Amino acid sequence: MTKFIFVTGGVVSSLGKGLTCASIGLLLERRGLTVRLQKFDPYINVDPGTMSPYQHGEVYVLDDGAETDLDLGHYERFTNAPLSRDCNYTTGKIYLSVIEKERAGVYKGHTVQVIPHITNEIKEGIKKLATPDVDVVITEVGGTVGDIEGMPFFEAIRQFSLDVGRNNCLYIHLTLVPYLKAAGELKTKPTQHSVGELRKIGIQPDILICRTERELPKDEAEKIAQFCNVERRAVIEERDKDYTIYEVPLSLVNNKLDELVVEKLSLTKAGPLKMDDWREMIAGMRAWDRDVNVAVVGKYVKHHDAYKSVYESLIHAGIANHCRVHIRKVEAEKVEQEGAEKALSGIDALLVPGGFDKRGVYGKLDAIRYARERSIPFFGLCLGLQCAAIEFARNVLGLPDANSTEFNPDTPDPVVCLMDAQRKVTTIGGTQRLGAYDCKLVPGTKAHAAYKADVVSERHRHRFEFNNEYRAAFQRAGMVFSGTTPDGSLVEILEIPDHPWFVGVQCHPEFKSKPNRAHPLFRDFIAAGLTHKSEKKSDPGRSSRGSQIATVG
Repeated sequence: MTKFIFVTGGVVSSLGKGLTCASIGLLLERRGLTVRLQKFDPYINVDPGTMSPYQHGEVYVLDDGAETDLDLGHYERFTNAPLSRDCNYTTGKIYLSVIEKERAGVYKGHTVQVIPHITNEIKEGIKKLATPDVDVVITEVGGTVGDIEGMPFFEAIRQFSLDVGRNNCLYIHLTLVPYLKAAGELKTKPTQHSVGELRKIGIQPDILICRTERELPKDEAEKIAQFCNVERRAVIEERDKDYTIYEVPLSLVNNKLDELVVEKLSLTKAGPLKMDDWREMIAGMRAWDRDVNVAVVGKYVKHHDAYKSVYESLIHAGIANHCRVHIRKVEAEKVEQEGAEKALSGIDALLVPGGFDKRGVYGKLDAIRYARERSIPFFGLCLGLQCAAIEFARNVLGLPDANSTEFNPDTPDPVVCLMDAQRKVTTIGGTQRLGAYDCKLVPGTKAHAAYKADVVSERHRHRFEFNNEYRAAFQRAGMVFSGTTPDGSLVEILEIPDHPWFVGVQCHPEFKSKPNRAHPLFRDFIAAGLTHKSEKKSDPGRSSRGSQIATVG
């Protein structure tokens, strides 16, 4: 039968439970097992789709259109496990389902309570992933043990071992062992208290993973084992990584975590661990002797997780091109204040990611114009494509008031407008164009050269689109629409053919990139940045001469 791993956290949040789950999933896959991963989030929002990026970070979109927690991005980047809307449950989603059942009379007049109705709903969510072909389901419980909002989830996973048998469940607790500089020593007491809270709930962890910035001394590990009632070998040191998060799985291997999991869950199907290619990837990253400077001009760059998948995709593209990618995070409003010349000086490539509302848009437009006129490789994602269209309309077509109706509903030239399917939508949660859609590519374009395919599938999250009424004018001025929906009704990709690399996409390709399989558009974008850097060195005046496309004004 399917086995189950539950990963909880203690002491503080943001210890890396998502990375730990993803790493465990990777190691089990590399032993020939089939895994599925999911996350429980204790907040009351039904999903993170309506939450501010400053509060929550990015919203990670799946093929089925589910708007999910960013940790699911780690799951997909590290493993090949398919993800669906059943892989992310929030308190709001659980309660909404229970209330809908109550209204429909499913409970036949019974009083609806946290136990058993809420906990049963949570357990059903876990069981949905336990199909006959799945060896291990890994479930991450968000937040920290002791949080009041997380109690139903902790109670549900406690009950779960009674339903399927304790020998079919494994509890892994991720905790912090802080180093006190004044005392000059690591402190185990926070971990002891955290495990104590977990045991009060009725959960005895089988394995402790101890996050620490210093080496965990043998006597401290033995103290943790003794006071937390776990085997000494089950106290796993997880030291901070100063180079790349992709070292985490190898660190866990060095601590024999995969062997421990296989043994404790009696995973008899598990074969030898095969990680040679991963080790070679990490060794290669350390050996690179070239780099490229990429500016990411966005609205939310102050919060790293707001563009988490974008940054990781750039790193993946660096791996594919055997180079380090130095990411310069530039606040769009800073470009407005300083001007693109100063804010973007010295860059080798520019990326403008997605976003909503008009704050910082003028900075993005200035940045895109700077890249277009100076032949600097440009990549626009979602809003980045829309801003590229607005900039082109204003400065090439001579339409100074061109805009998106999102930013100015009364613009005389709405080159970006609300999608027809969105015009009658009145609620904001889960109502955008979401999930995977096919895109037909035009041969001979940069997009087609990158994908090496005629039709591709990418994930979307938007309400606004390029206005087809302006297609002919854009094409006459030199813009190519290199990707459309299969019926040709919507623009998906635009590019400028006589520019070294100027591509905008309406989709979010960052959601389909992996460290050992970089997304083709990101890969070619970084390759173009390397070429631009090399040409700048050989011809310092090149970037000031710019593109051949005429510019108005």
